[in-house]
Amino acid sequence: MEITPTQIWVIIGTAMLIAELLSVTFVFAFLSVGAFVTAILTWVGLTPTINAQLFCFSIVSVMSLFALRKPLRGLLKRNDKSLEYSEYVGDKATVVERIPSEGEGKVFYRGTEWIALAENRQDILPGQSVTIKQLDGIKLIVAS
Repeated sequence: MEITPTQIWVIIGTAMLIAELLSVTFVFAFLSVGAFVTAILTWVGLTPTINAQLFCFSIVSVMSLFALRKPLRGLLKRNDKSLEYSEYVGDKATVVERIPSEGEGKVFYRGTEWIALAENRQDILPGQSVTIKQLDGIKLIVAS
């Protein structure tokens, strides 16, 4: 049994989908779209030659990449700020290492030292009590 060009494009499209699942770059998905569209057009008979198939694959892949990548990434990006971790916000901590206006210091909170940044860009001296305003990764944004 001989493998047809349509089957080859379906295999390429499937391989691109698998590559997308492994890479999560959101590029291989569009190559997969190009391969599947090429498979359909080859099956229908609109792209009988390899040159026509490669041209179709290239055009559809690039067009779908430019037209759909940014909107789809925006849909998948979490934009809901209410889902951010906010358990610490409003709690008090004690400054153990000076927090300079343009740098990092340390605060003592819940039995450990945390890296802290001043929310209002002013120096906060050791011993002062501060309020946690925000969590930025592993850093606390605090205000006196």
